[in-house]
Amino acid sequence: MAARSKARKRALDLLFESEQRGLPTLELLSERQSLAEQPVPEYAADLVRGVASHSERIDELISWNLVDWTLERMPAVDRNVLRIGVYELLWADGVPDGVAISEAVALAEDLSTDASPSFVNGVLARIKAEKPTTALDRDPSVDAQPSLDPADEADELGELDAAADDDSDDADALDADFDTPEPHPNPSPRPRA
Repeated sequence: MAARSKARKRALDLLFESEQRGLPTLELLSERQSLAEQPVPEYAADLVRGVASHSERIDELISWNLVDWTLERMPAVDRNVLRIGVYELLWADGVPDGVAISEAVALAEDLSTDASPSFVNGVLARIKAEKPTTALDRDPSVDAQPSLDPADEADELGELDAAADDDSDDADALDADFDTPEPHPNPSPRPRA
């Protein structure tokens, strides 16, 4: 097994353990690096740090690309394999998209259910297809909440009412331009079938 493949497996072990034990990911990584009983390859540490630092956005992207599943419902191994795969697809330098996907599929083949490899492949392929238009970091203005100030709401309602009045005046003017045609005095009979 190649060095990076082993590092991905070690990163998966750490992410899985962190989730199962309810421990902060970076704290567990630091603990494992200090114990040195099982060395943590540098690339594995980079993956764990990367997944941890982008975890909200990664989970959001995975969730948006699931069909008939939720992130919480899928097996924990698949969830963490997808997190590594998304991180490598979108943030890791020097990892070709095909490599990121095939390595994630290989992890799923080795460590998860029979259906997992095709599932992981499908989700990552959808994320890869959207990659050119995917914002890597959320724009906080997207999450901005409307004002709760009643004066602002009244202003907005007043503007909407004024706009609605303008629209109804325009509609009346259009109606005045078109007269309803009178029926033809001698309609031709329709042929019978």
